[in-house]
Amino acid sequence: MEKFQIGDKVNFLNSTGGGTVKKIIDTRMVEVTIEDGFDIPVLMSDLVLDFRSQQDRRQQVVDNAQKEIQQKQIVEEKEMDDARKSSLRRFGRNAEEDGLYLAFVPQDQQWLLTGLLDVVLVNNTPADALYSFNIKEEGKYISVDYGSIAPHSKVVIESISREDIEYWCEGYIQVILSQEEADFIYRPLHAPFSFRSSRFFKDGSYVESGVLGEKALMIKLTSLLALKETETDLAKMMKDGDKKTVAAQKLVKEKAAIDRHQTAPGEAIVDLHIGELVDNILGMSSNDMFRTQMNYFKKMLESAIANEYDKVTFIHGVGNGVLKNAIIEELKHYDNTSNRMASIVKFGVGAIDVMIKEKEQ
Repeated sequence: MEKFQIGDKVNFLNSTGGGTVKKIIDTRMVEVTIEDGFDIPVLMSDLVLDFRSQQDRRQQVVDNAQKEIQQKQIVEEKEMDDARKSSLRRFGRNAEEDGLYLAFVPQDQQWLLTGLLDVVLVNNTPADALYSFNIKEEGKYISVDYGSIAPHSKVVIESISREDIEYWCEGYIQVILSQEEADFIYRPLHAPFSFRSSRFFKDGSYVESGVLGEKALMIKLTSLLALKETETDLAKMMKDGDKKTVAAQKLVKEKAAIDRHQTAPGEAIVDLHIGELVDNILGMSSNDMFRTQMNYFKKMLESAIANEYDKVTFIHGVGNGVLKNAIIEELKHYDNTSNRMASIVKFGVGAIDVMIKEKEQ
């Protein structure tokens, strides 16, 4: 038996004419308003839908189905977006300082060098972060994600396989922080990143992150303090030179050799392991390797000094101590530097911090 709805146009099976369903009386009978305006009870079995009404009804069913599908897609997309975002462990043990970070987190924490990696943008600040994440491909920047991250939260940009790592080793991240009430403004962040894919295949690259609660390859994009800009800062910038000069200075700085190792404003980490400096060591003697490492050390140190960096961490490895001793000896020729052992928690005993002092005028 055909089902009818109020408002359906119907025709009588056993006689001419028809009307409009006004009321559903029960499961077998409806009340029909005929052309003369009278309401009469009719068995559903004696009725058939008017052809034109049936077409409209089918179209309405299709439209309703499409609306349900669209609504379901909107809900699923929101659920997927919410699933990528989660809060940080703000008060976790050895939590990183406030700032913005890029992290590569192995999904299987027991097997750090195999399996999928989550590419994570970390907003460890009290402000909302509007971000744009781009990777460099064939000389062009390709936008892979954009959106917002709540304060003290993270977002999973993408889950990648080890085979895709090389495509994620160079890119550009832009972030604007926004806070409802503050006595300062935030500078926008423009953070290029570039590193060798070989870093992902070394156990030592993955350290325990306090805010993530997992081992990850963490790259500090900037500290929160470096993004704060007071009215005094703005006034000083305008007084020191016009906007074109400031922009030109920034452009020059972006091209500095040390910038490819930058981990935060004024800070960099340079890995002097020979595998990080040359693609193929075949045919190189120990002396060749040592000279390559020392030349790169001096090049990066001088670039850091020229571009007013505050600190550079050089990873020299453990070995027999020859490279470490040569670095310390070389630093004696730079009056505006001092050095100390780098963080054992992060680098073990195979790295040295070089602090660069501002030259007296």
